[in-house]
Amino acid sequence: MNNEIILTLALILGTIASLRSLDYFLTKLGAIKKVSEKRTYYISKSISFLVIVVAFLLLAIIWSVSLDGVLIFASSIFTVVGVALFAQWSILSNLTASIIIFFTFPARVGDTITIIDGDNTVTGTIIEISLFTIELLDADGETIMYPNNLFIQKPIKKLKKTKEDMCLES
Repeated sequence: MNNEIILTLALILGTIASLRSLDYFLTKLGAIKKVSEKRTYYISKSISFLVIVVAFLLLAIIWSVSLDGVLIFASSIFTVVGVALFAQWSILSNLTASIIIFFTFPARVGDTITIIDGDNTVTGTIIEISLFTIELLDADGETIMYPNNLFIQKPIKKLKKTKEDMCLES
């Protein structure tokens, strides 16, 4: 009984430390990459959720919770969630793509890009990168919402800024 209490306290402290470190790291990374605070917040909360789920699983192991009951419950939940996500696969793929874009995408808000997609090629200035879409403003002043999951599958051309663009920024 004492071992479980000590391990539980260690797990709680470790989880809190991990969440704070993760939040600090992602905030710093977001500042370095010059991403919006809102985007950094969403990514941080998504990853924090996964850390908490792992902590609960470890807690169940520490307290020797009957895995039979937990596995039946978990498989039921995963079945329902799996069917729901299969019906809405794009939601999960957009969230995953958003995390990939956060860590790897070299363009940021304010950059002008071209998404090369055959006859559906799109050119515009990035005005927002959210969990599900990237908002572009095209030359006609129209807003284009491009899904993140498609965005990471297409070639992206980052256009060079003209001298006029650089003067407008300063």
